[in-house]
Amino acid sequence: MNKYHNIKTRGYDSQKEAERARVLHLLERAGKIRDLREQVPYELIPKQTEMGTRIVTRRGKTVMQTVERVVERPVRYVADFVYYDPITEETVVEDAKGVRTKEYVIKRKLLLWIYGIRIKEV
Repeated sequence: MNKYHNIKTRGYDSQKEAERARVLHLLERAGKIRDLREQVPYELIPKQTEMGTRIVTRRGKTVMQTVERVVERPVRYVADFVYYDPITEETVVEDAKGVRTKEYVIKRKLLLWIYGIRIKEV
C-alpha cells in the first residue's frame, strides 16, 4: 500500500482510476465519446541543459570534447484520460484524483497557463 492508501487495480494506479477507465471505455463503445487515450504526457517545463567539456582519448590522442549536460530534468503532467466529447465539441483532459497534492495543484495551474487546458477532476 502506498502513501495515499490507494490500491493498484487492473494495471491502474487506483480503484477509482480503474472504474473511470471502465466507464469511459463503455462510453467510447457506445459512441458518446471518441479518441480515448490514457496516460497522455504534457511537457510543462523543458529540460534545462548546459554546455560543458570532457576529455576523451581516441586512437591514442587526448582531446577536449564539447558535451551538453542535463542539469534539470523536464517537468511533465501525465493526464489519466484524454478524449473528444462530440456534444461539447471539446477535447477533455481528466484526472481520477483522490488526493490533491501540492505538486498536482502546481501542475494543474501550469497546464492551464501553458496550454489553456482545464483538468476535469473525477
